[in-house]
Amino acid sequence: MGQVTWRASDELLDRVRAVAARGGYSMNEFVTRVLDAATDPAAAGDEAARVRERLQRAGLLGESGVPRPRVDPEALRAARARAGQGTSLSELIDRG
Repeated sequence: MGQVTWRASDELLDRVRAVAARGGYSMNEFVTRVLDAATDPAAAGDEAARVRERLQRAGLLGESGVPRPRVDPEALRAARARAGQGTSLSELIDRG
């Protein structure tokens, strides 16, 4: 079994501890369940569905419910460079 070191803000750690305690889980068990629900589309049940819904709303899951691949940094840089170079909406409206 592997082990992971995780860095997070004190505020996030406090929230995770509180939610885990309310559910009767250790922090380790809670984080394991969340990560399992987030990465196993075959996981069933209300808890897993809620986790996947939250991850999808946060933009971390694709349409199929599986984790989205990270955007290529070079493609992101190029997209940002192209952004705003087209015709502005106000100009299109003025033209009719």
